[in-house]
Amino acid sequence: MKKDLRTIIRRPLITERASLLQEEHNKYVFEVRGDANKIQIKQAAELVFDVRVAKVNTTTVSGKIKRLGRFQGRRSNWKKAIVTLADGESIDLFGEA
Repeated sequence: MKKDLRTIIRRPLITERASLLQEEHNKYVFEVRGDANKIQIKQAAELVFDVRVAKVNTTTVSGKIKRLGRFQGRRSNWKKAIVTLADGESIDLFGEA
């Protein structure tokens, strides 16, 4: 079954480290679908944001163990992608005019 490329990227991750990567190295960090591969993530970023992608790095982030009183559970694992854009490209995540 073919995945819709628009559903691969779930949301951008706005953290202090992600902001530094964006400013210094032109890298953007996204939460992506767990079954997406690097090629699909590259195609999705190019389609959705209309940019040229140079490189994609991915990692699976383990879910944390959480407690509520004597009950213990676990958050779901999720996948993170660091997308490096080609020189001269950028993504406006906040929709500034």
